[in-house]
Amino acid sequence: MSALGMKFVHAADLHLDSALAGLERYEGAPVHRIRGATRAALVNLVDLALAEGAALVLFAGDIYDDDWKDYSTALFFRAQLLRLAKEGVQVVWLRGNHDAASQLQKHLDLPATVTELPHKRPGSRVFDELGVVVHGQGFESRAVTENLALAFPEPLSGLVNIGMLHTSVTGRPGHAPYAPCTLSDLVNKGYDYWALGHVHQREVLCESPWVVFPGNLQGRHVREPGAKGATLVEVGGGRVLSVEHRALDVVRFGVCRVDAAGCANADDVVVAVRDALGAAVTGAEGRLLAARVQVEGATAAHGELSRDPERWAAQIRALAAEVAGDDLWLEKVRFATRDRTDLAELCRRDDAIGQVFRGLAAVRDSAEARAELARELSVLSSKLPAALRSGPLALGWDDSASFDLLLDDVEQLLLPRLVGRGEP
Repeated sequence: MSALGMKFVHAADLHLDSALAGLERYEGAPVHRIRGATRAALVNLVDLALAEGAALVLFAGDIYDDDWKDYSTALFFRAQLLRLAKEGVQVVWLRGNHDAASQLQKHLDLPATVTELPHKRPGSRVFDELGVVVHGQGFESRAVTENLALAFPEPLSGLVNIGMLHTSVTGRPGHAPYAPCTLSDLVNKGYDYWALGHVHQREVLCESPWVVFPGNLQGRHVREPGAKGATLVEVGGGRVLSVEHRALDVVRFGVCRVDAAGCANADDVVVAVRDALGAAVTGAEGRLLAARVQVEGATAAHGELSRDPERWAAQIRALAAEVAGDDLWLEKVRFATRDRTDLAELCRRDDAIGQVFRGLAAVRDSAEARAELARELSVLSSKLPAALRSGPLALGWDDSASFDLLLDDVEQLLLPRLVGRGEP
C-alpha cells in the first residue's frame, strides 16, 4: 500500500482498568458501567480503525494504569490487538509513565503486527508498504525528566515521518513534567506529525507540522470532562491531508454550571437545573452522563438554598431521573451562590452585624490573622474523620485559595441569617 489515502489512528492514555477509588461511596453510582468504560472505549477505537480502513494504530503511552493485579487487563488488550491483526492493521506503541518498563513487570506475548518502540534510546519502525516511518522512545522509568526529543533520529526522505512521545512538552496543569521539551524542539525535527501522549485534554499545539495531544480515550472522573477519544489522520502524497478528532468514550463526565442570578427562589433554581441537565444529556449523544451540578451566582434564592441545601440537592437528584433515567448520574450537587447584599455596606454598619463582617474582612486581609485561624482550625481538624483529613474531601487550611473559599462559604452562610432574609 502506498501513502496515498492511508489512514492511521492516534490514541494515548487508555489507562485500562484504571482504579476509580471511592466510587462505591456515592449512593446510586453506576459502578459497573463506569468501571467498564475504559475497556468499552478501546473496543470503540478498534471499531473505528476497522470501519475507516486504517492501516496503522498508534498508542502514545499509558495503555495500562501501572502493573496489573492479574492478567485479565493484558488479555483484554491482546484480544483487541488480535482483531486489528486479523485485518492486517499494524500497531505501534510505547511506554508512558504509568506503564514504564520499571512499572510494568508482567509480560504477555502480543501479535506479530504489534511493535513496541524501545525505552532505552530512540528507535524507528519503517513501514515501506505504507510509506510511513514511526520514530519514538518510551519510558524506562516512571519519572523521566530529560528531553528525549533531542535525540530522536533525523527524518527519512520519501516517507511520512511520525514522531511518538509521551511528554508534558512545556508543562500542562495537572500533569507531571515528564520528558519535557519545547514546541520548537518538535517542530524543528522535520517530522510530518507528532503523536503525543500524557496530557488528558485534547490539544493541537501546531498544524505545520501537526503536533497533537489526542487526550485520553475515556474520561475517568469529573476533572476529565467533555468528549474523549482519538485522532483519525489521513496522509497522502507524502503529507498530512486531514486530522480529525473522533469521540469514543462511553461515559461522558462534565460540570453542569447553572447561573441562578435570574432566579427569584429555589424552585426557579430547580427549573434552571432541569433545563441545563437536559441540554447536557443531549450533548452526551446517548452516553451515560456523569455530571456535577454547580449552582452559582448572586441570587435572591441564596438564603433559601443555604438554609436547607440537602433538601434542594435531593430535589435536583430526583429530577435527574425524570430528565434521562439511567443515562444520567449526578456525582455531586454543589451550591456556590452568593447573597446580593453589599458586603462593603454591611462592614460600615455600627452594630454587631457590622462587627462580624469586619472581623471576616480582617481575617481575609491579614496574613497573621489567617495563620492564627489556620492553626486553630488545624487542631480541630485533627479530630475529624480520616476522609476529611486527607484525599479529595480534605479541608485545606494551608492552601490560600482553599482558605479563601472557606471564608466565602462562611460569609454566604451568615448573610441570609443575619440580614433578615429568611430566618432559620
